[in-house]
Amino acid sequence: MTLVAILSGAGVSTDSGIPDYRGPDGVWTRDPEAEKLVTYDFYMADPEIRRRSWQMRRAAAALNARPNAAHRAVADLERSGTAVRVLTQNIDGLHQEAGLSARKVVELHGTAHEVVCTRCHARSPMADALRRVEAGEADPACAVCGGILKSATVMFGERLDPEVLAQAVAIAKGCEVFVAVGTTLQVHPAAALAGLAADHGARLIIVNAERTPYDDRADEVVREPIGTALPALLERLAAGGVGGAG
Repeated sequence: MTLVAILSGAGVSTDSGIPDYRGPDGVWTRDPEAEKLVTYDFYMADPEIRRRSWQMRRAAAALNARPNAAHRAVADLERSGTAVRVLTQNIDGLHQEAGLSARKVVELHGTAHEVVCTRCHARSPMADALRRVEAGEADPACAVCGGILKSATVMFGERLDPEVLAQAVAIAKGCEVFVAVGTTLQVHPAAALAGLAADHGARLIIVNAERTPYDDRADEVVREPIGTALPALLERLAAGGVGGAG
């Protein structure tokens, strides 16, 4: 059975109302200072950065977003009987909410739906921490040890979980088709998975509005809007065709 690996980036979730980061109207493009709120060293050193970060999380679209056509198309591909693994750079959990089996989703950059203590590593729901913020705690501490809490996401300056990355690498090496969708393929090590898959013989398909560093290595590049292009592509894969030459 053909294994289809899908590397999903921020562009997959923009139709759900979650802005991307590096696009023309991306979060970091519009406000470069906002990067400090999700940069580990700034976050750990400055209580004011943490306070602003918690307010940002209260307003985060990711916590209230719903799956869009792209997420549903991936879940439909799994239901068609195709072997699917999703390697997502997103932290919104929308692939799972759309119906894709959680065990088939590798969350490279963690999840926005939990918090973790930076001292004792205890994890708890983000919703509980946000209730404390709404009740007046500007920078809620860990209820277990009093340490600094952060979102259970990989901040700038943090390394990816080695076990999570190893799982993603194994999938990239073992798949027959690798679809990179809605990602600039500029954030490493996640971006390197596309090249790794191609090196191991996978057919590389890129679905993204902007050019990526891996376009020249791709067997197929799709520039159409993700909400329509990805469902059409995955229907084709489910039917047994990857299209194009090569």
